[in-house]
Amino acid sequence: MATRIDFANLSLMDALDLAVLIEEEAKERYEEFAAQMEQHRTPDAAAFFRLMAINEAKHGQELAARRAELFDDAPRSVSRAMIFDVEAPDYDAARAFMSPRKAMKAALASEVKAYAFFVAALPALQDADVRALFEELRDEEIYHQELVKTQLAKLPPDSGLSDEDFVDEPTAQ
Repeated sequence: MATRIDFANLSLMDALDLAVLIEEEAKERYEEFAAQMEQHRTPDAAAFFRLMAINEAKHGQELAARRAELFDDAPRSVSRAMIFDVEAPDYDAARAFMSPRKAMKAALASEVKAYAFFVAALPALQDADVRALFEELRDEEIYHQELVKTQLAKLPPDSGLSDEDFVDEPTAQ
């Protein structure tokens, strides 16, 4: 269960730490999804999820470097327990035999979810530097959405098969 974040009293260091944690969580979830897709022999979806994991890791590293530059190695006062599924794709978004189009739609939903998180937090933020960071992160999510939409537009339409078409019928033991 996620711990409630006190946005009104959030410091810039804490906001950067939360942002890094959000990126780490998303990276890890995309890696899990890539492994699942590889296991289900869906290499195109796996490759897309690996690319998303790389992108999340890169953004997390940039935020961590910024945090280190401003606050050196001061200990964190926020934890992973304070966030859950802010930008990470929903666990039930991955499906066996998922197409690249469905993988990209899952990623797009994650970017929309992250955007909504930052937008929802803005009214409560009191610190101007924290507000500026959250506005930057919100805008970054719009940019990520556009990247995914651009890639999505390049793909052919799905075959029309549903996830249920690949479900095995129960068998007697």
